[in-house]
Amino acid sequence: MRLGVNIDHIATLRQQRRGRIPDPVEAAAICERAGASSIVCHLREDRRHIQDEDVRRLKRAMHVPLNLEMSVAEEIVRAALSIRPSQVTLVPERRQELTTEGGLDVARLTRRLRPLVAKFQSAGIRASLFVDPDAVQVDASRRVGARIVELHTGRYAAARTTTSRERELKALLRAAEQAASLGLAVAAGHGLDYDNIEPVAAMTQIEEVNIGFSIISRAVFVGLEQAVEEMVARLATRRLHALAQA
Repeated sequence: MRLGVNIDHIATLRQQRRGRIPDPVEAAAICERAGASSIVCHLREDRRHIQDEDVRRLKRAMHVPLNLEMSVAEEIVRAALSIRPSQVTLVPERRQELTTEGGLDVARLTRRLRPLVAKFQSAGIRASLFVDPDAVQVDASRRVGARIVELHTGRYAAARTTTSRERELKALLRAAEQAASLGLAVAAGHGLDYDNIEPVAAMTQIEEVNIGFSIISRAVFVGLEQAVEEMVARLATRRLHALAQA
């Protein structure tokens, strides 16, 4: 299983002083060295953390793919097409939210998303859609031409009872199986951490998880390289166990 590390919170810390440190590009290099398969960042419309120049520098510096999370706002689309990351992941965005809340309503936005996905793919940029683990949204993602879906794991991560956690895991598994059966590559992310990652890592249809906050939080105590290495090891161990049981 691949690990994409989201470095937004490195930029969040930097923006507290509007200075140059800590540098997201330096952080990305450490993550790459520690085993990250890709680097993820979100160029928000309000530029609260990652800036346009960060994305340009990351594109130049990285040897692993750069996955740019973004809204469908025209300004952000123009920036993405100019910078040309390896992948874009289209997400919903509201100005007042602390972090992305819920998946993109692909079924409602089909007419807008179909030409946008085609535009990215014709530019050589892989297009992923961040969706709730819902059959309607997964099916709509395939119909608009996406080749990748990232399943929103927020409800699973926020579940506080065994019953609700199991319910959300079943929903994730059904959505992952559906997406894989439609020929879509499957990723997952949002709220995943060192304690809750194992059941998701056991789903063999999921090829990649994207994790940011918990890794950066762990890095405060052990350093970024070790924090990434610990997550990579946890994913590898759980995936091997799942494959052995298959």
